[in-house]
Amino acid sequence: MSARERLRIAVQKNGRLAEPSLALLAQCGFRFRQSRDKLFCFGEAAPVDLLLVRDDDIPGLVAEGVCELGIVGRNVLAEHTAGGEARVDEIRALGFGVCRLALAVPAEQPYGGVADLAGRRIATSYPQLLERFLAAAGIAATTVVLNGSVEIAPRLGTADLVCDLVSSGATLAANHLREVEVVLQSEAVLVGSAPRADVPRGELETMLLRRLDAALAVKESKLVLLSARREAWPAIRSLLPGNARASIMTLDGSSDEIAVQALCTGAVTWQHLEEMQRAGAQGLLVVPVEKMLA
Repeated sequence: MSARERLRIAVQKNGRLAEPSLALLAQCGFRFRQSRDKLFCFGEAAPVDLLLVRDDDIPGLVAEGVCELGIVGRNVLAEHTAGGEARVDEIRALGFGVCRLALAVPAEQPYGGVADLAGRRIATSYPQLLERFLAAAGIAATTVVLNGSVEIAPRLGTADLVCDLVSSGATLAANHLREVEVVLQSEAVLVGSAPRADVPRGELETMLLRRLDAALAVKESKLVLLSARREAWPAIRSLLPGNARASIMTLDGSSDEIAVQALCTGAVTWQHLEEMQRAGAQGLLVVPVEKMLA
């Protein structure tokens, strides 16, 4: 199989998305052998290879056809496409690396709404997204572009407020800033070239997407096992979390006693179990789901 018949995926070499990206691909059954320079991973279990790069480079590599797919933060993708380079599409949200691009002002500074941004200096590493947000709000402000340490700009006197990524908010608090507006909700996403084209690697991509969908589906899935009297089942079923799919079997040839296996999405809490027990469920058991293929 020639190199270009293999599927290439660009992923972050270092940073908060690097390990979760590799873990998700491993969960999909892919194994890789890393090159000595640690810039390339050769797929051993399937003709799927990884290119390990800076996250800012991923949309461009996908747009130029160097890689067919990439895993990157929605914030990076949106900054790329906001600049008029819209040759990359989001294919799947991946559920990790959740954060938001937000405006934050000094903690002691009053804030009455977006009108207060007029004439202010705003430090950011995402100028395209910030300027698009300001334009949509009809606000004229000055964008101060920084590549790092955005949160200290107000203390240095180089900006009045910041537009930066926020996850827990601890970094903002440590720098005496408070969040006032959300510009973009972000998480890790799978991206591909736009428009999507039929290529020789189409079957590989379909297989990858099928496995990704299955891995994401089981991430919060649990198998709930229980027994009950048949007349109690409607009440128990109404208490199962998520869009539960259940299989029912008769116990010991009795039409009154049933055993249930229910696949639930979302968390199955102690409260769920206690409520089902009060409704007549017995022998409740919650089992994590490792793999699932619809």
